[in-house]
Amino acid sequence: MREKMRSCGRAVRRLAGGLAGLFFALSVFGQSGVWDAAAVVFAEENKDSVSANEIQYVERTSDRVITDDDRFDADEDLLYYMQSLEVRYHLDEKVMEGLHKLFDSAVYYIANTDMSLTELWSYVSSVKGNMESAAVAKVTQTTSEFIQVADNWQTPIVSYGQGVSIVLPIINFGTEELNDLIVEPVVSNLVTEWPFEPDATNYLQTEPYIPGCQTKEAAMENRREFTFHFKTRSDVMTGYYPLKFHISYTKAGVRSEEPAELTVYVKTIGKPGSGIIGGNGQEASGSKPRIVVTGFETNPEKVFAGETFTLTIHVKNTSKDTTVTNVLFDMQAAQEGEDKTNTYSAFLPTSGSSSVYMEQIAPDTSADIEIEMTAKADLAQKPYVLDVNMKYDAATVFDLTDKASVSIPISQESRFDTSIPEVVPDNIEVGSQSNVMFSIYNTGKTTLYNVQVKFVADSIAEASAFVGNLQSGNTGNVDVMLTGAAATMDDGIVKLEISYEDDAGNVTTEEKEITLFVAEPMMDDMMMGDDMMGGDMMMEGEEGGKSNTGLIVGGVSGAVAVVGAGLGVFFKLRKKKRAMAAEAAELAELEKEL
Repeated sequence: MREKMRSCGRAVRRLAGGLAGLFFALSVFGQSGVWDAAAVVFAEENKDSVSANEIQYVERTSDRVITDDDRFDADEDLLYYMQSLEVRYHLDEKVMEGLHKLFDSAVYYIANTDMSLTELWSYVSSVKGNMESAAVAKVTQTTSEFIQVADNWQTPIVSYGQGVSIVLPIINFGTEELNDLIVEPVVSNLVTEWPFEPDATNYLQTEPYIPGCQTKEAAMENRREFTFHFKTRSDVMTGYYPLKFHISYTKAGVRSEEPAELTVYVKTIGKPGSGIIGGNGQEASGSKPRIVVTGFETNPEKVFAGETFTLTIHVKNTSKDTTVTNVLFDMQAAQEGEDKTNTYSAFLPTSGSSSVYMEQIAPDTSADIEIEMTAKADLAQKPYVLDVNMKYDAATVFDLTDKASVSIPISQESRFDTSIPEVVPDNIEVGSQSNVMFSIYNTGKTTLYNVQVKFVADSIAEASAFVGNLQSGNTGNVDVMLTGAAATMDDGIVKLEISYEDDAGNVTTEEKEITLFVAEPMMDDMMMGDDMMGGDMMMEGEEGGKSNTGLIVGGVSGAVAVVGAGLGVFFKLRKKKRAMAAEAAELAELEKEL
């Protein structure tokens, strides 16, 4: 049987010139390494004399040393492959000379080299690759004709900010298998070239192989689909973007020098005014007019929370030659307070609408828009952002958009209250002291900075107390000892000047009053009288021998009375301080609970 196949092979070799189509078919089988080419041809031409059971597989993997029969099989396989290249690529005589040189060199090497069967057929595969490279200028040029996008491709439609999955179907129209495919999109950071966010380091995908096929139907059935997940850019333009994919591969043991390139398109829908992109990836010609905000004013100039004010915004069309028309301004304030289900804007238009319409703005011209708004009463004291959204037309371009923002400072009325001051005692003599105690409550919605109290009157020495910063809802305590400096000549009024600063450092002062009487000391007169009385008594005692026991008892009684009065004042002051401390503690606990 082996001798019959060899004879068949030689016969086929003699008929090679006239059986070009047959060589092409033989090359397919020979490259796949499944069938002995000579046996196949023999079976086709001599169906009556050779049964199908006599067609044998060719062993190609073994560690045994090759025989002459193995060398013959390899030579035949290379010969048929070379002839198939001539038919497939319509090679001229010069190129065929180069292929014959490769073939002769391979036959000589096989005939004079001892190797294993596996090494033999590995060498045959490498020679086939060299023949393929010699047959064409570049392997990629011929293979790219066979790598195509399948007919089931449909152009996706995506909107700005939207996620999308792109499924790229690839088919191999060639009759030879493609191996180790690498598919990668050509990504760019430019919005004019790539419509998706470049948020991955690479999008590379691989495929082990795509089989060769004889018909389009078979190629479609054996197609490979590669899925890529992208997110559309927020600033994507409207139109058709080309998506380019590079495909590298191995064919007949030879790696492509350059990747094949496939191009598909995706239709994008951008934001209004985002621009238009053409099929070549370039933005539509023509400049885009701009409307900018140049400043703003409020009336009144200082806006307090809960008050209504008029906002005037100055805008300008910066284009030198294009009039903008149908201009719509929409003012949207930042979202602030909220309840369980709703949020509220910092500013609310009194008319119920936040939009202002203007028919047109001429080129390089400024204009003013006005809107009356009310600031929410519970706003904290700080600037609040108001977005100015603009939509307009220009010439043949419609629905262009721009956006600007202004910051409106909101103030809160500063308020505080005090407890009733306690003055103990409320009557003192010059040189003596009185204790004044009271609390300051911040009842406003803004912080009071550097709170301090000064006590002013002609009858007392200058005194002050520093409380510090009081946040909204907090309490500060004042505890000062006032010293009598002169006798009260009026109704005993002492002024309390309470001052604080706002966020900008502006000082506000308010006055309150307490009553404190200061009297001249009576000690000199009393002492003079006592001295005189004592002198008289002593003289009388000495002269008359009378006892002064009554005077001594009276003096002791007076001293006890003075000490008792002093202790009473001391205990009263201590009781008041304890009461104020307890009150401050209760307020602190209440604040924590709130």
